[in-house]
Amino acid sequence: MRTIRIHVDQPLTVGGDLALPEQAGEHVARVLRLAAGDGITLFNGDGSDYPAEILTVGKREVTVQIQSSRALDNESPLRLTLAQGVARGEKMDLIVQKATELGVARIVPLLTERSEVKLDAARAEKRLAHWRAVAASACEQSGRARVPEVAPAIALGAWLRGLPDDGALHLALLPEGTQQAGALRFTPTGGVLVVGPEGGLGGRDVASLTEAGFHGLRLGPRILRTETAGLAALAALQALHGDL
Repeated sequence: MRTIRIHVDQPLTVGGDLALPEQAGEHVARVLRLAAGDGITLFNGDGSDYPAEILTVGKREVTVQIQSSRALDNESPLRLTLAQGVARGEKMDLIVQKATELGVARIVPLLTERSEVKLDAARAEKRLAHWRAVAASACEQSGRARVPEVAPAIALGAWLRGLPDDGALHLALLPEGTQQAGALRFTPTGGVLVVGPEGGLGGRDVASLTEAGFHGLRLGPRILRTETAGLAALAALQALHGDL
């Protein structure tokens, strides 16, 4: 039987009653058509699932009682950050969704030399909220109890200047890269993978990444689209060094 999991961005207490946020309540009542007495599972990103029972279903409010908590251990031992050149439209949604399913720990939308997407402050804030909702929804489906961080969109240069010196392996997906996925050696802090947008990484991007100590990673002899490249790399790295 399928477990219905709902992300709730607030503290959860065993034994407590909770009114679901409006959007989650509407999904439970109108889309799933659940009723009082039905069971659902809540999670808030703290690493645990919280089985709950629906108490009431109204036109505008669904209340539940949290019955227990269960810690999950399904996060990948390979902590990866995907720094993705912002792609157009639904491509970016797909990347965020599937990267979450593949176990990525953090997603950083990058604005690069060849980025075609332009984000003013208002649009950037709106897109960030949307991408975070996509990641939470992907956790609901995939069974993750920790939602990957989705950072605000940032220019490549500014992001590089703020990178911590924590020993993580720094990689950029490049057709001319010389590093092979199977030969990589990750530290406990994991790795950071940069993927360009539709037009790929430009010359200035590559120079900046090289100066910052990034190594070029090459997956194979074919050029992959941006919505394929990062996901293929994540899957390969998880299969070779993670838990796939």
